[in-house]
Amino acid sequence: MGPRSPVTTGKVELEDVQGIVRSGYGTLPEAVFLILTITDPASAKEWLASAPVTHAAFETQIPRALQVALTAGGLRRIGLSEEALSTFPAEFKSGMGDESRARRLGDLGPSAPKSWTWGGPENAPVDVVAMLYAGAGALSDWRRLVETPAFSAGFHLVRELRTGLMDGREPFGFADGLSQPYIDWTHDPTSHENDEYHYHDRIAPGEAVLGYTNEYGLVTDRPFVQPKTDPRGLLRSFVGDDSRDLGANGSYLVVRQLEQDVSGFWQFLEGVGGSREAAEQLAEKMVGRTRSGTPLSPVESKVPPGQEPSNAFDFDGDPEGIICPLGAHIRRANPRNADVPGGTQSRLSGLLRQVGLPPPGPRTDVTASVRFHRILRRGRKYDPLHEINDTSRGLYFVCLNANIARQFEFIQSAWLESSKFHGLTNESDPIVGSRVPLLDGSRTDSFTCQTDGAPIRIESLPSFVTVRGGAYFFLPGLRALQYLAALS
Repeated sequence: MGPRSPVTTGKVELEDVQGIVRSGYGTLPEAVFLILTITDPASAKEWLASAPVTHAAFETQIPRALQVALTAGGLRRIGLSEEALSTFPAEFKSGMGDESRARRLGDLGPSAPKSWTWGGPENAPVDVVAMLYAGAGALSDWRRLVETPAFSAGFHLVRELRTGLMDGREPFGFADGLSQPYIDWTHDPTSHENDEYHYHDRIAPGEAVLGYTNEYGLVTDRPFVQPKTDPRGLLRSFVGDDSRDLGANGSYLVVRQLEQDVSGFWQFLEGVGGSREAAEQLAEKMVGRTRSGTPLSPVESKVPPGQEPSNAFDFDGDPEGIICPLGAHIRRANPRNADVPGGTQSRLSGLLRQVGLPPPGPRTDVTASVRFHRILRRGRKYDPLHEINDTSRGLYFVCLNANIARQFEFIQSAWLESSKFHGLTNESDPIVGSRVPLLDGSRTDSFTCQTDGAPIRIESLPSFVTVRGGAYFFLPGLRALQYLAALS
């Protein structure tokens, strides 16, 4: 792709960005995600043209929100040309349910797309997700306003993902939503000094929003269309090129339905530990936090501004995993490292590390720098009454990123599912790992607790999480939504 000019050298255009990029709407406890197929493109576009989509420029608490995103198939069905679709990344076009992507993501065995209840090859096509958020008791009224006659004529409801009680804990009982990067919306270059030496939770806007500088100091490739397809001039042109910017202020949305075997999780751990107390301790080792959310690794005495106390830590002081096991979930999901391993106490020590002096330890620098692989999580728990059965529990995993392959898929494949993460063997993530053997027959169902002496290894972990559905969506900016609604 040729044009890569930034949208603007100033602040992010929040009025053109969908609000979910800025907020998970934690003050709106009720939500439903409507998984849709387009049945009548004309009616679908009529609805899209007037849909009250929420932008990110809100300054005060909002009473409700609507977000809209489309799959590659949805863009095609609504009228986007094949020429324009070719400018989207390969992983988005192939979709999450594609066989090659399933292998990459670890969606195998019971989690294989052929077994999904939505989004898989055996299911109705997924074209659009409409995400509705509202205050307590207000969701039904909000939904009636959103589902106009044009909506009913334009879409078929494939799946209704109704969210459950927001109590700050995921179904296994651990505090959730504690580790979240925050976007440096103004992207002040001086604030990124020494980023290569220390872990931090700040990310550049271009890691979440298309059209802005990312952590590489570049602008991620984004989709574009030819000027002749935009006679109303809804999209802006690239600098130095008359191609129209379809991706500006957009993002990519990942949605996955993850069913959690809560009773199986605790029964297995009690069987290994011999008591509920021992099971709790082992569960905390597997997660890397106590059930209340306190990290096993020591928290910094001074918490950086804007950072949660339970998130102000790294693993530099525990290189061998004695305190927090090397394969714990929080290490795999976010290794909390920097470009130059080991940190630095001075500029000189930093320069020495850059050239490989002093030599790294046996596990140093075996994990890619985390700041190039962050995502914004926006997930919520199930409402059991609206799922596979009345006792089914789990999460709707939702995340945002500017590059699905480099961010979400990298985390999933190189860290969570990898059997060689941090130099380990025969292990995958102890919480979300699929446990499916590798192509060479190697097992992935172990978990090791490092100690000062011989490590403690737990074998034959069952799978505690099963994927029940999922899809990749393009979350357009508001101008791009109007462009799609105006397609002939």
